[in-house]
Amino acid sequence: MSGQGATAADPLDLVIIGGGIMGLFTAYHAAQRFTAVTVLERGRIGDPATASYGLTRSFRRDYLDAGYARLADEAMTLWADFEADTGTEVLVRCGCMNIAKRSITPDLDATYAQLSCDVLERIGIPLERLATADIAERFPYLDADLAYLDDEAGVVDLGAVTRALRTALDELGVVVVENLAVSSIDPGADSVVTVTTDGTSFTSRSLVITAGHGTNELLALLPDCPLQIPLTKDRPSEAKYFVPPPELRDRLSAVEMPVIAYLDTGIYLHPIVDNVIEAVKIGYYNPPDMPRGRTGVEDITSFVEQCMPGLLSSDVTDVTVVDQCDYDLVDDDDFVIGEVPWAANVFVGVGWRGTGYKFAPWVGRVLAELALQDGTVYDIARFEPARFLDEEDEANR
Repeated sequence: MSGQGATAADPLDLVIIGGGIMGLFTAYHAAQRFTAVTVLERGRIGDPATASYGLTRSFRRDYLDAGYARLADEAMTLWADFEADTGTEVLVRCGCMNIAKRSITPDLDATYAQLSCDVLERIGIPLERLATADIAERFPYLDADLAYLDDEAGVVDLGAVTRALRTALDELGVVVVENLAVSSIDPGADSVVTVTTDGTSFTSRSLVITAGHGTNELLALLPDCPLQIPLTKDRPSEAKYFVPPPELRDRLSAVEMPVIAYLDTGIYLHPIVDNVIEAVKIGYYNPPDMPRGRTGVEDITSFVEQCMPGLLSSDVTDVTVVDQCDYDLVDDDDFVIGEVPWAANVFVGVGWRGTGYKFAPWVGRVLAELALQDGTVYDIARFEPARFLDEEDEANR
């Protein structure tokens, strides 16, 4: 608990409000160079009801926007660095395969699989193309006409990440304080920010807010700051576990099965992962890149019937809260990363649109650089929080 009650004469280097994956990675990167870093969490780290915790998420690079594809590629490098630095394995490199089927999306050239492949190849990331016969031979449980496989992608083991981060932060001397509600934030004139919680104050040279759905409540505590981010809360409309018969288990595990995505239909699948999850997880959601409702796939059952006959004999249950994905969506579908207008030394990161977990080591690095090193090496102009200020706000600035 060192760092509590620091005074303006001896402020912390950084306070982070929000102990999800983005906040913890911000602390991890900050503590590589600075010694006084504190994370404040209003609940508890690892609460399975929150967006950052559960069993698995995918990590992949298949975006229709080249900017996000490049950042996802950079994040994969940073994940590998994190594994090497901490001596852990948190990524299951089973691959990620985007598929399409002509009877569902007749124009294969206009499918997410083809368009995202075009983007990745343009920026120098090669994929393996599989035609109908190749798919049938290698993945007999799958019925598709086109697939592109990125064999460097796969699944993130969320539990392993949380454990590795907590251990690393303890070793780096980062203070993590749980079950604290923030009551006021004062970016004072003396170049320090004071955060007041339940009877305790923390002063710091910089503040980072990574509080997900609670972000706007915290922004409202900043005096004279008009910023409110247009956030909405979302999660998959349906998510199910498929437990196959024992004789089919290995075929549907990460040893043989990649992450599979048919994003034109809003479907993604995670394979069975040893010691993590003993079921194939299928989610059905509304991807921001490719609006749903254009195909005959209207739920998970219809997808399985048309594309995954190998799962038809499985036992099926609904995904519980512990492994649901919980999204904070922004109206313009872009991340929000940068300095808070009118609040010196206060920075925010939010709006991960259901795809953010894979970017966590990159987001943490960027926020740490912004808060403590006078800027980041990355071009993040498109993510600027000030884009949500209107003309009246700017006129009163």
